[in-house]
Amino acid sequence: MRIYTRGGDKGKTGIYGGQRVDKDDVRIEANGTLDELNCIIGVVRSLIAPDHEWQQLLFRIQNELMEAMSQVATPSEIRDKNPNKLDEATITLCEEQIDQMDDAMGGSYHFILPGGNQLSAQLQMARAIARRSERRLWTLNKVDEVPATILKFINRLSDLFFTMARFEMHQHGDMEEKWKNFLYKRNK
Repeated sequence: MRIYTRGGDKGKTGIYGGQRVDKDDVRIEANGTLDELNCIIGVVRSLIAPDHEWQQLLFRIQNELMEAMSQVATPSEIRDKNPNKLDEATITLCEEQIDQMDDAMGGSYHFILPGGNQLSAQLQMARAIARRSERRLWTLNKVDEVPATILKFINRLSDLFFTMARFEMHQHGDMEEKWKNFLYKRNK
């Protein structure tokens, strides 16, 4: 079997269930951003040692993103036929990781300029792509319901990657470049 099918040469692509949609369909846009997110996580994994404490977590997240993408590619009326399901426990795992890192370094009260070191910068890129993915999913949700677990998962991922970027800086004793205090956290 060849990698190319020529089926998309006229601007259409297939989704779960056999339907063909435009390549710029909101469902395809949402999945495209999830794919970009999965790719940047692969970049992050390539920057850390194979035995790094985050490898297993990021591997699990990549697999869960594939489950989410399968669900997003499936119209809601036939989603129950799709055997791929996002494990809700992954959301809890992300929250636990965020809490552990926050406890170790203290909360954030500022907007942070992305950068610092290569790993931190790539984690900030993952955060930004997760946010874009979330926006695309909410756009899709207006026309075809997206499972709530997927929306929560992607929201949590952006928080996780932000926290991981900060933690990476903290671990190396690097100073975060702060922009401004969070307005809603300012003392009055």
